[in-house]
Amino acid sequence: MKEKIIETYNLTKVYQLKGKSKVIALNKINLSIDNGEIFGLLGPNGAGKTTLISILATLIQPTSGYATIFGENILKSPNKIRKRISLMLGNDLIYYRITGYDNLKYFCKLYKVKNYNEKIWDLAKKFEIADWLNEYVEYYSQGMKLRVALLRALLTEPDVLFLDEPILGLDPKAVKYTINFLKGLDKTIFVTSHQMNFIKQFCDRIGFINKGELIHVDSFINFSKILSNKIKIKIEIKENIDDLIKELNSQSFIHEVISNDDGIIVKIKDLNNYPMLMKLVGNYSIRKVQEIEDTLEDIFIKLAK
Repeated sequence: MKEKIIETYNLTKVYQLKGKSKVIALNKINLSIDNGEIFGLLGPNGAGKTTLISILATLIQPTSGYATIFGENILKSPNKIRKRISLMLGNDLIYYRITGYDNLKYFCKLYKVKNYNEKIWDLAKKFEIADWLNEYVEYYSQGMKLRVALLRALLTEPDVLFLDEPILGLDPKAVKYTINFLKGLDKTIFVTSHQMNFIKQFCDRIGFINKGELIHVDSFINFSKILSNKIKIKIEIKENIDDLIKELNSQSFIHEVISNDDGIIVKIKDLNNYPMLMKLVGNYSIRKVQEIEDTLEDIFIKLAK
């Protein structure tokens, strides 16, 4: 049985706003994360993602409930926990009016990182930011600021990494490198993101949160089973599309036909129906036929209903 590194117990956060109104940012969150697991949390803006990660990183306290990290209560032993974790909140924890190097040097000294100069330049080269390290952060692109923020979190060599939107603004090459690098660390990672494809590639398990409620937690494969088991075929067609839709809707093996910008998406009841579909569409000027998988957006929309 795997060791549980992070566990939450009815974790709740309520904000008191002006006018005596209250906002429930988190509502009785119960969650456990294993040692070495990469866990991804998805949800729309205001869903509670940053609030949850901030509580776990001991930045803010819950209104009720509690959590443990390495068996230590976040309310009773925050200092013990802070020595073993690191947090990246986008680029919020870096200073713009000093250089990237000075940012990293400051945090290394704060956390008493040994051989920090060597480690800073080594990571900077790996993340292709070494040429900018002696420039002021205010002149960095969004992607470069995020790389400095990520390096800051990595340099303390934590046992648990909390990453809030770590790839926002990174180009595809940098995203791929970041995924491979972080996976190679063999650390427990809790990550939040709006990037569905990133979470799918990166995480062992995925959680969906909406309006402070943890809706569901599972692997992407099991999430896919929540949706229809019908096979979806994307057909790109520009001419006679209405005729094709009408003919498809008259067939008993067709479950559903949906129009989109490029043509239509057809749901068939069984893979054995595929040859019948191909024979039918062969009478039309088809540009492309492609089987498509359910996306995390599809899953979230269904779970959030």
